[in-house]
Amino acid sequence: MRPRILMLNGSLGGSRGNTATLLDRMATVLTPAAEPAIHHLAEMPDADWDALLRGSDGVVLATGTYWDGWGSPMQRFLEATTPLEATAALIGKPVACLVTAHAVGGKGVLSRLQGVVNTLGALIPPFGGLVLTEAGQIAAATGHADLWSTEDLAIVAHNLVEACHGGRDWRAWPVDRGDPGRLWLAPD
Repeated sequence: MRPRILMLNGSLGGSRGNTATLLDRMATVLTPAAEPAIHHLAEMPDADWDALLRGSDGVVLATGTYWDGWGSPMQRFLEATTPLEATAALIGKPVACLVTAHAVGGKGVLSRLQGVVNTLGALIPPFGGLVLTEAGQIAAATGHADLWSTEDLAIVAHNLVEACHGGRDWRAWPVDRGDPGRLWLAPD
């Protein structure tokens, strides 16, 4: 059975922004193993969140980064779903989180969003989130390998689907196992 994945875009750009593009790519990666359905929160201020969440086997939450926070559409969604905390709509439901940013702040947004998701009662699979930045894309083009990229969506997607099936066949992205204490900032 292919799990139904509810994909929610909480960015201000709605269906026209970078987060929408990232969700489209994630949907393409998910499609062979799941049934993704994308919704842009900026374009749907009201919804029956209980029914939508109960009708899904897993969720992808995505947002842009705005002054070290998530988008206001995501904030409205979190406020609207607070009454669903610890209910069948959320408890144990696998959730992956995707964040976009121009340069900085995205990792803080990812960590905070995953913390809220977990506090609501949902399950975060291993390697269940990533941050894609414009700065990272530029650096990746130079061959720097220890950055998230769109290729890592396959890991997030696999682990989300695996969690939906109750499995434990987790995958991990490549990790820089070199010297983390190496000097990379040259002295003056």
